[in-house]
Amino acid sequence: MHYNCLIVDDETELAKMTAEYFRMFDVSTEFVDSAASCLSFFDEGNTADLVLLDINLGDGSGFDVCKKLREEMQLPILFISARQSDDDVLIALSIGGDDYIKKPYSLSVLLAKVKVNLKRIAQLKNAQSSATEADTPADTAQSGNDSGFAMDSPTMSVIIDGNSIPLKAKEYALLDCLYKHHDTIVRKEVLFDEVWGDTYFSDSTLNVHIRKLREKIEENPNEPRLIKTVWGTGYILELP
Repeated sequence: MHYNCLIVDDETELAKMTAEYFRMFDVSTEFVDSAASCLSFFDEGNTADLVLLDINLGDGSGFDVCKKLREEMQLPILFISARQSDDDVLIALSIGGDDYIKKPYSLSVLLAKVKVNLKRIAQLKNAQSSATEADTPADTAQSGNDSGFAMDSPTMSVIIDGNSIPLKAKEYALLDCLYKHHDTIVRKEVLFDEVWGDTYFSDSTLNVHIRKLREKIEENPNEPRLIKTVWGTGYILELP
């Protein structure tokens, strides 16, 4: 069975309440209360557009669950946790998490974050469907110029000098935002508004995603030629 959202949280009552709230707003949601149940959910053929994942699970760590899911799928994974340290946030994002929401959370804010991700997923699926119907996916899906740099939405990849580099959902959205404003400074607030869907932002969240992008697309991530930092302001994507 397919769901918009799977909640993995050993606080059963909170998970149940969150799932019921999401369903009120037409977001089909299921919840499980353990690491084993999460993996079984997918092993049994169920699917989900995104996962809300707690770190402290009774039978294991959400970090381990995230790593296992990342081995087989690229759906957005949003961590939800009462753990407040910056180290936990950095670990969560560096191993494949797309966002980190600290407990206690507002149901309305959490729903807004989920809907932003679902909207982006729907847009990518529509773009892929349109490209397939046109039977010219590479030509219709890519946006680029003569610099040898192009964004390919159906495959959620960036093509640099003819090489296709697959990205995760948040990585693609972040790079696509920088690309739309390439060769101009993009303020941090703009990036969080367009990529994360709200005006709340954390430097650590953005820094981790920028670093992961650089590791994938830069020849030398420590001396980036494409994504450059404008200290105290934001970032700029400079195309050759």
